[in-house]
Amino acid sequence: MAGRRGSPREPAEPEPSKESRRAGESVRELPRWMRLYFYGMHGVTLDVLLSSLQGVLNHRDPKLVGFSSPYLCVMHSLTHFALEKIYSQKRCFQGRPVAFHLVFYPSVYIGLQILIGNVKTLTEQVRVVSGTQLVLHYILALYFSQVFHRGMSQLQYHPSSLWTSGGQRPLQALPGFARFLFFGMHGFLDEVFFTSLFNLVEKSDRSLCGHTSLWSFIMYGSCSFVVEKLYLHLHFGRGWGTLRRLPIYVCFIYTWEFTWGLILRQFDACSWDYSHYPHNFMGLITLLYLPGWICLSLYQDILSNVLLKIKWVKEVVFGVGLLANRKSVTITA
Repeated sequence: MAGRRGSPREPAEPEPSKESRRAGESVRELPRWMRLYFYGMHGVTLDVLLSSLQGVLNHRDPKLVGFSSPYLCVMHSLTHFALEKIYSQKRCFQGRPVAFHLVFYPSVYIGLQILIGNVKTLTEQVRVVSGTQLVLHYILALYFSQVFHRGMSQLQYHPSSLWTSGGQRPLQALPGFARFLFFGMHGFLDEVFFTSLFNLVEKSDRSLCGHTSLWSFIMYGSCSFVVEKLYLHLHFGRGWGTLRRLPIYVCFIYTWEFTWGLILRQFDACSWDYSHYPHNFMGLITLLYLPGWICLSLYQDILSNVLLKIKWVKEVVFGVGLLANRKSVTITA
């Protein structure tokens, strides 16, 4: 038996470690509350973008002011969620993708948008949708079916933080550009909610219409992106607590707002003026908003922790309809 020759065995593939199996099992789709939150924020962004572009075409205003409201935010959350369910039914159109993406889905999308536009006027005269609005809704429907839903399907949730091998600080599983987009859209949401509530208290405006500027997208996106870097460095790298980080956050926010306001004012594009508020400096910053900036700074840390648990996964399918051959490639920043 000792001299018996057997065919050489191929080396066995190493089994995945227990940690990697646990990580793979814990990754799942975004929770429903998180998707609804993002859907509302995304809808507000579209409102602001479209209304500001309309203002530019009509008035040539460099301030690029756009409008939305908390009411529309809730409606967008619900309609986006309904569109998500509609998009999941595309498997019923196997072999007929054109019918789904170019006919069925756009029809449902346009119907929902018309419904949203007429909810406030159900007891009054129903608004008529123009041909230009129908074309715009159709283009947005194509964007949703070809870009938005596909992008959302690539986001997965990791309940535990993604730590490096040294265990010192978490990995940032979302690309930097994706986090910049998130913070920019959240800036729209913050300003729309703040201005709508401010108008309700100061002017008794119950329409809850809020406003912001397209410039705020760049301001909030870049500012929050840097503040997130500060949070990761100061909290995980140096072990600083919240009370030590807050003054740095607030000083940076005021510096950022003043710098951007000073630049935009040179082109008559600054959409805010605090000259009539107490404790203002050149009408660009005011201590009156200090409590609000402190609250947003604290909330920024919460958002950063949530984003650290989201992974952007690009699925590569080998073979048609073969779930067993599907591999996930994690794109990290």
